[in-house]
Amino acid sequence: MRHSSRLERAETLVEAERRLATGQTLRQVSADFGIARSTLQDWHQAKEAQLAAALPADLAAFVATPDGVGWLHRIVLAAHFAITLRGGAGVRVVCEFLELSGLSAVVGASYGSQQALNAAMETAVVDLAKEQRTALAEGMAPRRITALEDETFHPATCLVSLDPVSGFILLEQYAKNRSADTWTEALRAALDGLKVEVIQGTSDQAKALRRPIEQDLQAHQSPDLFHGQHEVAKATSLHLARQVKQAEARVAAAEAQLNAERVAEQAYQDQRPHPPGRPPAFGQRIQTALTEWAEAQVEHEQAQARQVEARAMIRELGERYHPYELQQGHVQSVEGVAARFEDVWTRLQRLAEAADLPARARERLAKAQRLTIQFLATLTFFFATLYSRIEMLNLPPDIEQAVITQLIPALYIMRVAKRRADADSRHRLRTLGAHLLEPLRQPDHPLQRLAAEERRCIEQAAQDCADLFQRSSSAVEGRNGQLDRSHHGHHRLSNCPLTTSRFVWPDGVG
Repeated sequence: MRHSSRLERAETLVEAERRLATGQTLRQVSADFGIARSTLQDWHQAKEAQLAAALPADLAAFVATPDGVGWLHRIVLAAHFAITLRGGAGVRVVCEFLELSGLSAVVGASYGSQQALNAAMETAVVDLAKEQRTALAEGMAPRRITALEDETFHPATCLVSLDPVSGFILLEQYAKNRSADTWTEALRAALDGLKVEVIQGTSDQAKALRRPIEQDLQAHQSPDLFHGQHEVAKATSLHLARQVKQAEARVAAAEAQLNAERVAEQAYQDQRPHPPGRPPAFGQRIQTALTEWAEAQVEHEQAQARQVEARAMIRELGERYHPYELQQGHVQSVEGVAARFEDVWTRLQRLAEAADLPARARERLAKAQRLTIQFLATLTFFFATLYSRIEMLNLPPDIEQAVITQLIPALYIMRVAKRRADADSRHRLRTLGAHLLEPLRQPDHPLQRLAAEERRCIEQAAQDCADLFQRSSSAVEGRNGQLDRSHHGHHRLSNCPLTTSRFVWPDGVG
């Protein structure tokens, strides 16, 4: 026998009470509804108990109505959606919310009841996503996209891929392993039915991530800039920080020795009468200590300078790796970027020699430097694809030149500005982008004399070109972090291996 839902009971009670108020008997009402009189009486008693619960009278009366039950359903579903799906917390946090809000007086707040609801909601979300994916894919225009790829583990291997421009999750599934064949199979299944063509992939340099893009999908593989910078940071940061700390210790020791010599001299001068014999050579001792302190200070300053320089060069790698320079918005030639990269690597090598970095650190620098070829290949791919796309528009030479040298650089710089952390940099880049766009917006510019639909097509092509250069897989890394947090909120602690003989609670705890 099917159990009536809370909403059905509330609707039945409202109608039953209306009929009883007109003079109908309980027997007649229960017969009309096909419900036993005892059941109807139990529902009425439950409503009276709810009205007497720890809620304001008006609110308690409202939540006993069909509209009130619907409102409660909405509140609980919103809590599950915001706390578990969006916030990454677990069902127990929802239970705590119901308890603290007082809704537990009229809503079951046990873990079992809320966990069942949460599981049903997750299933409904997945089913809706499949339906929407199919429906939206039918009407979408063909697109050429970049696929960001990475894996996460909680605890099984989860393959994740998304489009960095739209944020659309192409792939998110558990797999038996993370081999190249598994990635290729998963990507092809994820792209099935979508009117998209993957022309580029961005990820770290793991072979299992590169092969599906380069060989199986015949697309360009763009290296992740962060992993190159991270190699440089790992090669330099720890060793340079250690040298700064050691230099600080030597400065402190030299300063203590200098002060000790000065104190000894003053003590000798204050002593009356002086001991017999020649006085100690305080001047020579102080001069020696002063020389050692000055040398330690110079060494400390040099160590700090090397640390600051290394950090600046790591940032410089990121500043150099753009198709347009970020000061004037000019197009950067691949050769020019190569020369600037080479300058950074040369200075890093000199720093490694000056700091006497160990062999392992220099190997990391060499590993990062080898990415330069792929960085330059990505710039070459970007410009080749851009020129091909713009040529397809068959624009007049003056408009084509404006699109390539002004419109696309401005749109790209605007996108870079959105990702900047500091407000001053964002403002400067937005100002630069607006400055590049201003001539194109003038009524006498050839671009403005085109038909509105033609201008729209040109701007859309320019936006697609500006979105093409993808040098980071941070979006998929962020998604992995969200998935890890969500999994952490849903699982319980594993069995603790500690025993009472090995672990003792602090006094007053436990």
